[in-house]
Amino acid sequence: MRALRLDTSTRMSDITSLLKAAADGDRQAADRAFALLYADLQRLAHSRMRRSGNVTMLDTTALVHESWLRFQRAGDAVFEDQQHFMGYAARVMHSVVVDFVRTRRAARHGGDVEHVTLDTAIGDSVSRHDDEILRVDEAMQQLAMADKRLHDVVELRYFGGLSEAEIAAILGVTERTVQRDWQKARLFLSSALNP
Repeated sequence: MRALRLDTSTRMSDITSLLKAAADGDRQAADRAFALLYADLQRLAHSRMRRSGNVTMLDTTALVHESWLRFQRAGDAVFEDQQHFMGYAARVMHSVVVDFVRTRRAARHGGDVEHVTLDTAIGDSVSRHDDEILRVDEAMQQLAMADKRLHDVVELRYFGGLSEAEIAAILGVTERTVQRDWQKARLFLSSALNP
């Protein structure tokens, strides 16, 4: 057990060093960090896609890769450690899914591609899922304006699939605070989504 803890601690230290080097522009460090974090990012993407249902044509691999491209384009993101990186990853994956739904909706309402649906139930189902994702995103934006930390707890727990302990470490609060924030956020979102 002690050896496993040492390996995990060493791995986290390595990842933290790589993330800091990547933030300084070291491309090899960024690639190495991505390789070490790939399984964790896949788990996060799987959790995110499970919550979205089959509403996008993205799969977990595509979501991980699109998110990584956004990290690289941002360029100025600095992460204290692996947990902060995973929190950021949860936020980016959420935005990737929402952007995908918005793009698909825009294309469906006058885009260049002609859509032919033979089974109208499928088209209605996709449209309802798109509407739901966008309604949740709007409610999340309202929550962010009302209380940023509540927003972050929901994003990290619901969309990121992180545990209360992981969220507490990322936000620098206690697990009990995360539990209370989760309850408050659920009430807020419930009233926003069911007026």
